[in-house]
Amino acid sequence: MAYDPLRVFRKLARNNRLANFRLHQACLQLPQEAFIARRVSFFATIRATLNHIHTVDRFYIDALQGGTLGFAAFAVVEPFATMAALHDAQTELDEVLIAFVDGLDEGDLAASVNIHRGARIQQDRCDDVLSHLFQHQTHHRGQVHAMLSDTAVKPPQLDEFIVGDDAQARKVEMDALGWAEPDLMFPARRSVQ
Repeated sequence: MAYDPLRVFRKLARNNRLANFRLHQACLQLPQEAFIARRVSFFATIRATLNHIHTVDRFYIDALQGGTLGFAAFAVVEPFATMAALHDAQTELDEVLIAFVDGLDEGDLAASVNIHRGARIQQDRCDDVLSHLFQHQTHHRGQVHAMLSDTAVKPPQLDEFIVGDDAQARKVEMDALGWAEPDLMFPARRSVQ
């Protein structure tokens, strides 16, 4: 099988969806008091951290799609008061990101992305922006995972979504999302025209 440079980004977009789904299923079990309780972390609460993930995702996904939202994405620090509302909004963004990545071709990976940062426009390659976004998501999900350790809800395993050998460990999430293993192992393979 020929090497597909887009495969890794398609898998990472799906990994993001699966990891958020699993983490959110745990967080949805929290009472509101635990969701907003102050904890030791970069952001002071689980709610603040998950809202930050959503806000930054919105900022970068807009830029990747050619938008000019920029810092307006940060106008409301915590746009979602409840885990249920946050889960719905994050799910929508995760699906937008998957569709965006699935629509890319090799040339798009090297294309310049304009990121509106107030008085300046940052320009970086699409593949670099995507890599940055996936790293950011992973970093802050890890913080939520650590904060969950201080609650009655067991933190979920978050590293079972990339290799084929972990198929059984992700079966519940794959079934819940209506995905099959080929959807993850060979995501959105495009025919050559």
